[in-house]
Amino acid sequence: MDSLPKTFVVTGATSGIGLALARQLVAQGSNVIGIGRSAERCWHAQQVLSKINPHVHLTYLLADLSLLVQVRQLAQQIKQQLTSWYVAYLDGLVNNAAILPFHQTTTVEGFDTQWAVNYLSGFLLTNLLLPSMHAAPAARIISVSSASHYHTYLHWHDLQLFHSYNPLRAYKHTKLAQVLFIHELNRRLHDHPNIKAFAADPGLVNTDIGLKGNSLFMDWIWKLRRRGGVSPGEAARGIAFLLLDPDLQNSNQIYWRDSRPQSPNPRALNLRDGERLWDISSRMMKLIS
Repeated sequence: MDSLPKTFVVTGATSGIGLALARQLVAQGSNVIGIGRSAERCWHAQQVLSKINPHVHLTYLLADLSLLVQVRQLAQQIKQQLTSWYVAYLDGLVNNAAILPFHQTTTVEGFDTQWAVNYLSGFLLTNLLLPSMHAAPAARIISVSSASHYHTYLHWHDLQLFHSYNPLRAYKHTKLAQVLFIHELNRRLHDHPNIKAFAADPGLVNTDIGLKGNSLFMDWIWKLRRRGGVSPGEAARGIAFLLLDPDLQNSNQIYWRDSRPQSPNPRALNLRDGERLWDISSRMMKLIS
C-alpha cells in the first residue's frame, strides 16, 4: 500500500468550499497546491493553512481560469512544483472554481466567461494534468457540480448562450456540461483503472459565489438565499470523501452528494452527447485540429 503523502490540486481554493477542502486535506496530511486569482487571497490562505500542518508541502499558484492561456501556464507550473517537491505523481485534481455573473461578459479569447471558468478551464486542466496522474496508485478527478444540472439541457446550437444568455440558465448549462464531461472522461479512462472521475454536488452552501457577479440585485438575492446553506466545511467533507476513500476506486457511480451516490440527469449519461461535447471542447481548446 502506498504510504507517501497524497498530493492534490484544488482550484478556487482561497475561499468557500475550496479553502475548506484545502484546510481538511492539509490537516489529514496531504500536500496541496491551491489555485486562486487574487495574489492577496492566495498569500493569506497559504499563511493560514501552513500553521495547521507545517509538515506537508503547501503552495498557492496564481491564475485567472477565465483565460485558457493561463490555464496552460498553470499546468506547467503545477508540474514544475511537483518536480521541486520530488513528488512523482499527482493524486488528484478538484475543479472547484466557479462564477455566476448576472450580465454576460466575454473573455479576450472570445469565450463566455462563465462557460470558460465553470467548465472549459476544468476540461483543459484535467487533460493537461492527466499524464501526471497515470503513475498514481489511486488518482481522483472531481468536478464540483450542482443539482442545477438536473433542470436543463445543452443548447448545442448555442453552447455559450451568446444569443440567449440568462445567468442561471448559463450556470445550469455549465453544471450539466461538467457531469457529462465526467461520465465521458471515465469512459475514456477505461485503460487506466487507477484514475477515477466523480461529480460532487455540495448542495446549497453558504459561500460568496453569488457575490462574485456584476449585479447588486444578484448580490442581495444571494445574501438571502445562502442563509439556508450548509457551511463550506460540511460541503468540503463530501468532496474529501471522494478524494480519499479507497473503496471508491471500483465504483461506477459518477454523481455524489453528502458521500452518497445519486442518479444524475439522464442527459449526463448520453454517450453520443458525451463524445460530442468532448469533441467540441477539444476543438475550442485546440487539443485537436
